[in-house]
This record gives sequence, C-alpha cells and structure tokens, in this order.
Amino acid sequence: MGFHDIRFPVSLSFGALGGPERRTEVVELANGFEERNTPWSASRRRYDAGTGLRALDDLEELVAFFEARAGRLHGFRWKDWGDYRSARASQPITARDQLLGHGDGETREFQLRKGYASGAQTFWRVITKPVAGTVLAAIAQEAMTLGEDYTVDSATGIISFNRAPETGTEITAGFEFDVPVRFDTDLIQISLASFKAGELPKVPVLEIRL
Repeated sequence: MGFHDIRFPVSLSFGALGGPERRTEVVELANGFEERNTPWSASRRRYDAGTGLRALDDLEELVAFFEARAGRLHGFRWKDWGDYRSARASQPITARDQLLGHGDGETREFQLRKGYASGAQTFWRVITKPVAGTVLAAIAQEAMTLGEDYTVDSATGIISFNRAPETGTEITAGFEFDVPVRFDTDLIQISLASFKAGELPKVPVLEIRL
C-alpha cells in the first residue's frame, strides 16, 4: 500500500466536514432487547475535502493533489482542524499532555497515543503521523531534550529514548499530529458553472489503518 508523506493543503482542509465513525452491529431480539457488537477496535475518520474549497485556485490545487496521489492509490497526511493536538484547544502543548506508558528499565521505544476520556472510560488512539518538530517528551515529569535524550520517527509515531526509563517512571508526551488518509473516490466531477454558483464537488477522504 503506497503512502506519500505529504500533507493535504491545510488551507483546503480548513472548513472541511468530517469526524470519527464507528461501526456497531445491532441485533434486535424478539423480546425487544438488543445485542450490540463491533468488529472495530478503533474509530475511523471520514472527511469531505470539497467543503473547504473557496476559489477556482483552490479547485486547481485540489485536482493537482488528487492526480499526484493517483486517486485512491496513495495515502497522504490530513490535518483535522477539530482534533490535531495532544492538549485541549485552549491549552498550550506540553511534554506532560498524554501518558504513553511506564518504564521497565529495558524498553526504550514508546508509541505516541492520545486518550479520550469520559466518565470511567478512556479510549486510547494510536498516533502514527506526528508533525515533525512538535513532539515534546518527559520522563517522570522531567522534560527531555529532542536529539540529546530522544528521537521521534514521524512516519510511525514511535519515540526512542537514548536510555531506557527506570522502572515505574511515567512516560508522557505532547505533540501535533496528522491523520493518515486516502481519497475515497477515483472520480472528481466538476462543473465551473455550479462551482461559481456555490455548489461544491463532493471529494470523500477516508482514514487508513497503517
């Protein structure tokens, strides 16, 4: 599966419609009760890139990006303006935003993740496409230095510490991230007359699992 490590133009993704999708199988029993199950362990995000277009130049940029990805063939990065940071929207990103795990004295690599908590439940989303240069890390609340204490693989979202954190210490991180996606169509239909009249083409974009 091809993936181009390039971000969809942020000026076009701003204003795009989309968000997380779950798949739930619901079986209604004869007594009126339900049985619910899901084959997905994590959500999958869908967007419409067409809703971010505002001018003819935007349209040309979209078509060029679409052609360079060969339609659905190659994946790419997408900035979800509603969810692209480890911290709350009103708070600055810090090295203590998200808990990645605990040290055991041997493990040096930790996967970036983001927790979504509500009540007693927390869903942990694996982050595989951090934005280069934005990842901050800490061990036991002490901020580490990128390059000296740790490195980050922006293609996988894995932090590698030069020395294994001691047993029981908390490993935390803060970051910006993109969503790995692909176009969910091999056809873009455009009418300039309709576009000028305010009718936007539908350009579905779908999160991919890596």
